[in-house]
Amino acid sequence: MSVAQCFVGLDVGGSAMKAGVVDDHGKPLSAVSLPTEADRGPEAGLERMAETIREAVRAANRTLDEIAAIGVATPGLMDIPAGIITESVNLRGWRNVPVRDTLARVFGKPTAFQNDANAAAMGEFWAGAGKGVRSLVFFTLGTGVGGGIILDGKVLEGRNSHGGELGHVKIEMSNPRRCGCGRLGCLEAYASALSVVKRTYEALNRPGVRSTLREVLTSRGELTARDVFASAEQGDDLASRIVEETAYYLAIGAMNAMHTIDPDMIVFGGGMTAAGEGFLERIRHHVRELAFPIPAERTPVRYAQLGTDAGFIGAAACGRQLVEM
Repeated sequence: MSVAQCFVGLDVGGSAMKAGVVDDHGKPLSAVSLPTEADRGPEAGLERMAETIREAVRAANRTLDEIAAIGVATPGLMDIPAGIITESVNLRGWRNVPVRDTLARVFGKPTAFQNDANAAAMGEFWAGAGKGVRSLVFFTLGTGVGGGIILDGKVLEGRNSHGGELGHVKIEMSNPRRCGCGRLGCLEAYASALSVVKRTYEALNRPGVRSTLREVLTSRGELTARDVFASAEQGDDLASRIVEETAYYLAIGAMNAMHTIDPDMIVFGGGMTAAGEGFLERIRHHVRELAFPIPAERTPVRYAQLGTDAGFIGAAACGRQLVEM
């Protein structure tokens, strides 16, 4: 394999970071994960990033000489052109951390820096559900709702590195829920896994509401989004309503993206996709009702394909663009 065909991607999370060597077609040649240990601070974190990259290269039976470029994806607020994490909830105390330039100096390689959700979107665009399209809007569904937008093969970063914040588009302002970001009416406040649980608790606290979820809550002391989706599958009325509402809220997000960008494809990824094809079909149903007829008919709405590898594959793709531009 030639030097120009081999890249490293690193996806940094609050609890773990994952890296892999990726070939020129988006195929992972390795995948390794090490604990982030974010509480040790940014200096130790940068050393752990370098260690994870080295481990990924070793696991692929490659040498650093065979790596053409590196891509790094992190969570939090950032200045993407400067390659700096400005602040991150998942990496507490990491402020104004020069990630890109530090790793570029350590390895002597062209190094790209990107938001983690943007990188996952790029991964799905390059080697996953969106392979072969020109544009894609990606929603990642977990504790929160993240997003990324790819237009003509490039991440839409925005003027202030805030492009693609799809979890914080407003979907309800007449009686809005408060989002974890502190603002009102965000998609994340209605359609994240955390929101599914919160809305379920609220419903169970209403007088006269019957649900098998009460038994789960009594026996275990808490509920998860997985419990709600499982109860819906078993025909529980309350759970079915919560799931249907969640599909509707996500369809509003998808419709807004379709009417703004008119992408080739909408992709949903993250832990909530474990709900299965039935949930995806309900999202599609509501998209068909909400969106203009032509984009509703022509825009595929799919689940992501790369799972937790999407972030480092997409980060590698961003590195790849540095040497192929």
